[in-house]
Amino acid sequence: MPATLALSTLCENPHRRTGLSTFFSEFVAHARRQFPTVNWIVFAGPRQPWAMSDPGVAIVRDFSANDRRGARLYADHFLVAAAARQRGAAALLTVGFVPLRTAGLPIVMHVFSLHHRRTGGGWGAFYRRAMVARGLRRAALVIANSQWTAAQLGAGRAPVLVSHEGVQHEKFSPVGAHGGAGLPPEFLLWTGNFYAYKRAELALAAYAWLAPERRARFPLVLAGGDWSGGRARAEAVAQALGVGSDVRFLGWVDDAALPALYRGARALVLATSEETFGRSVAEAMACGCPCVVQDLPVLREVTDSAALWCDFTDRATAAAALEKICTDDALATRLRTAGLRRAADFSFEKLARERVAAILERLSISA
Repeated sequence: MPATLALSTLCENPHRRTGLSTFFSEFVAHARRQFPTVNWIVFAGPRQPWAMSDPGVAIVRDFSANDRRGARLYADHFLVAAAARQRGAAALLTVGFVPLRTAGLPIVMHVFSLHHRRTGGGWGAFYRRAMVARGLRRAALVIANSQWTAAQLGAGRAPVLVSHEGVQHEKFSPVGAHGGAGLPPEFLLWTGNFYAYKRAELALAAYAWLAPERRARFPLVLAGGDWSGGRARAEAVAQALGVGSDVRFLGWVDDAALPALYRGARALVLATSEETFGRSVAEAMACGCPCVVQDLPVLREVTDSAALWCDFTDRATAAAALEKICTDDALATRLRTAGLRRAADFSFEKLARERVAAILERLSISA
């Protein structure tokens, strides 16, 4: 009899796209190819997109997603595990929590962010801190997406698997269209939703220190969805710095258009204050796009020697890094080559193989 695993994706808000919006379907699709005798039950909200059709994957839309947060939290903590067990699941995969009622199912908890480590933040931050701490004690297995993330989790009774995130290499590759409609032949690129921690304003500040002729040749293109007014703040900063005419705000860009942006960019610019992996960096490297990134341990882990690191809180140092990537063709070529090589280490095939094999072994599930 085939084994069955359940996955709750209710933590996603269908009206706000994030990296998880495509991660779940890619994970399950590749898990099905790697382990065809393992079936899946996926809990998705009524309006959540699910980009796959497979007889071994049952999509359950009985519960609310994170566009109705209270209903979603109640479902995830009190209803989903029981529904998964009734449908024959041997385990339930979650993101950042162990349900208050598990219905006797072992729980595998993914950790994609460390927002629970922030101080303050009101009820939401308190909830995240409490749930991750509880999960580290009670999960059958915790999956972290980098060695650095695993190290930040601290001591807990649950075993931790480190499994790097994957890249869709059939989509993110150096072959294909470059740039986008209305964009210049050369530009610097910033991608990501306008979360505060992504620090778009620091990228803009460093960019503003470039000479006018350099900015004219390499406009800064920002692609990403708004978040709590972050885009408006970034637009205001660009105007205040006097570089509004050199900056393009594209808004949310569909995943299908992202590879061309990476391929057309002189470099990806990432001024983030925190990451647990840095998916945009891995995708950029896979497209042959050099990266200029904040010097964080996790980004050193992910990029290895395939990026130019700097401290974006030091405006002059960050501006010098941008100047270097714009003018040093040999450096850009070296980073492009090293990035392609490093990105090859990240794939959904590898991710699915590592994670599902670990789950089956840990829980003694036959597939």
